[in-house]
Amino acid sequence: PEDSSRAASVVICMNTDRIRGAPMAEAEPTRTPQVDSRAILEMDRLHVSVDGATIVQDVSFSLRPGERLALVGESGSGKTVTALSIMRLFDAAGMETRGEIRFEGKNVLTMGMPAIRALRGARVGMIFQEPMTALNPLKTIGAQIAEVLVRHEGLGGEALRRRVRELLEQVRLPEPLRVMRAMPHQLSGGQRQRAMIAMAIACNPTLLIADEPTTALDAGLRKTIMDLLVDLQQRLGMSLLLITHDLPVVRRYADRVLVMREGRIVESGRTDEIFARPGDGYTRTLLEARQVDSMVDAVDESAEERLSCRDLGVTVGKRRWIGRDTLTEIIRGIDLSLHAGQTVGVVGESGSGKTTLALALLRLMDGARGEIRLDGMRVDGLPEKRFRRYRRDLQVVFQDPFGALSPRMNIAQIVGEGLDVHEPGLSRGETRERIRAALTEVGLDPSVMSRYPHEFSGGQRQRIAIARALILKPKVLILDEPTSALDAAVQLQVLRLLRDLQQSHGLTYLLITHDLAVVRALAHRVLVMLDGEVIESGSTGTLLEQPTHDYTRQLIDSALMT
Repeated sequence: PEDSSRAASVVICMNTDRIRGAPMAEAEPTRTPQVDSRAILEMDRLHVSVDGATIVQDVSFSLRPGERLALVGESGSGKTVTALSIMRLFDAAGMETRGEIRFEGKNVLTMGMPAIRALRGARVGMIFQEPMTALNPLKTIGAQIAEVLVRHEGLGGEALRRRVRELLEQVRLPEPLRVMRAMPHQLSGGQRQRAMIAMAIACNPTLLIADEPTTALDAGLRKTIMDLLVDLQQRLGMSLLLITHDLPVVRRYADRVLVMREGRIVESGRTDEIFARPGDGYTRTLLEARQVDSMVDAVDESAEERLSCRDLGVTVGKRRWIGRDTLTEIIRGIDLSLHAGQTVGVVGESGSGKTTLALALLRLMDGARGEIRLDGMRVDGLPEKRFRRYRRDLQVVFQDPFGALSPRMNIAQIVGEGLDVHEPGLSRGETRERIRAALTEVGLDPSVMSRYPHEFSGGQRQRIAIARALILKPKVLILDEPTSALDAAVQLQVLRLLRDLQQSHGLTYLLITHDLAVVRALAHRVLVMLDGEVIESGSTGTLLEQPTHDYTRQLIDSALMT
């Protein structure tokens, strides 16, 4: 495909006959024996700059057949640009690229476009980081996976439908027939990521580049997905280049590690050696950033109730006059109470109903029922026009920091948009000053106001999203996986920022996450969700140390395993 902006069209592969029906790996992944020293991929002093600003500098490494190589580093270190350069997918005005990238002995940087398209189509596949922006919002999941198979394998009819269903089952998506008919926005973040992975493994590439393949997945699903990728990699002799900030995943699955900082490789070596004896101070910083201690202060239990719900449920689908109803109950019987200055964490695996709960509380979910109160005022039955004035008190930071920001608006327009709605009487100067103050508060230089979201790293984009929510001075902030797409070092920075903002503004947080380390750091109380219901709740320390439900114990055990 010529248009590299459509990720779905770039996940292109080869014949899949060898992998159909392959069972999931159950055993501990084995380290790849290095029996063939011939490199399938060689990068020699790669240098990438845009308008004179260096992004990647003197990057050199090799990848052998059947090897798993991890590229790690904090956001903005150049990992993704390095990966995209392998298929010539990184393209920007004023870009300059030097060096060599040899795939199977041929220099990718000097190939013509027909050869590049053949390379993408037959030999190299890629799992992209942000599934919401990579998937076409106007096509069903099944149609998008089918598009890859039709274009590159010529499948059709029943064989095509059967293969799409097999792929969804291989990545452990529940109810594959329902998922095939679903639009991307109807799936959770973890489910969308697994749909993207299904597209990538559909065609069995020689080299698979996985850019944050476990982003937004809970601990159990991270292991499931990585076990699947490793199983396919071992069966087919496929090489895997893993771009990730998830150091436990690297430690468990990678043969070798490259550590990047500010566009350079600062350390490389075998995984066990790097984790046991890191030689570079930056590597040690990355490893230490995984150790997140509790940041919460005691909260006044008698503080004013900010947000509550009683018997909250959501049902989607249709009632039919003829034939069967298509109603599905996503969440049911949820009781919740948040007090001023308190953080309540909601945990559970992908698809458990966490995000649906958040959307229902925000009045952004059709089919919701039950009682919702904001500052004591019942708001669930209010017409939208009357409820609109309450929205400034109930703001949200969404899971995907790129998909949540309009690519056609600059940072000043994004952050200031809420002021245009809720404080239209402000002068241009007053609006600009409020925007400057919000950006400064989240640790961004106000000079970025004229720039656009694609110019920022994941951590910076999340800070922009937080600034957009804070500018209205809300009482309650719903945080939907606020750190899931961030590396450990940036995650720690964002957690500290959220703690400081809560202390300075008396904010109340509803924290939706699958990361128990984030819950331990920020939450006073925890709700555990399974299949749309709250199965256990309690204070954070007690629940994590003494869980009473088997499912909660499984979540904790899975987190420890990764």
